[in-house]
Amino acid sequence: MSRRFALLSVTALGLLAGCAQKPRTVAAVAPPVIMVPVPVPVMPKGASPTIVIPVALADGTYPTPNRNLTTSAKVWHLRAALNVAALACRGPQEVVIVAGYNALLSAQKPVLAKAEATYASEYKSGGGDWQDRYDDSMTRLYNFFSQSPARDDFCTAANTVLAQSAGVSAEALPAFAAQNLPVLERPFTDFYRAVDAWRGRAVPRPVQPVMAARQYASNTPVQTITQARLQPVSQPVPPAQPRLKLDASVFQ
Repeated sequence: MSRRFALLSVTALGLLAGCAQKPRTVAAVAPPVIMVPVPVPVMPKGASPTIVIPVALADGTYPTPNRNLTTSAKVWHLRAALNVAALACRGPQEVVIVAGYNALLSAQKPVLAKAEATYASEYKSGGGDWQDRYDDSMTRLYNFFSQSPARDDFCTAANTVLAQSAGVSAEALPAFAAQNLPVLERPFTDFYRAVDAWRGRAVPRPVQPVMAARQYASNTPVQTITQARLQPVSQPVPPAQPRLKLDASVFQ
């Protein structure tokens, strides 16, 4: 009897030892997969899937009609840009922009006439059918500043530039044009950059040189143009149908 009990005890201990050598395996539960939504690029205002824009250059800029200009060309291109603003900008800024443009034409008439004549002579010196080349370049220039997707920002920039032009002397207008023509161009190149980013072709913004603020008129501070201030100049210009002083030569 005692021998049988001993055998049973040994057998039980063996079974217990076998159980001790096999720890329970706990199945690992994988953490739930968290789905992070990928932001969908927003199409820039005024763009379309098939819109065609210039190809960015290696330096991060875009080819425009305002590259590699002479001093006279910069003055005339500034006038053309502001002419487009006076013709195309609507809303609360319309009357102020029209009045500011007319005031610029009146105050800077000799400088603008000289710039236009010099600019045309630059084309004439190239020989051939220079008039057609000149007219084509002006058409491209007007078309550039007439692009509707960037119009709101362009009109805001034009309003600012016209406000600053009120304190510019005739001698300082070329320097003013050189500094502010890029300001009027930027809304369009910013739009190109936004379209490229939307298409996954991010274009680094070129480094702009730091320019010290210029004092264009020694005795006349730059002030914000208001309708009341320009009332004598814009008096024939009714708010409903602004009358513009246009240079017929650009439409020939």
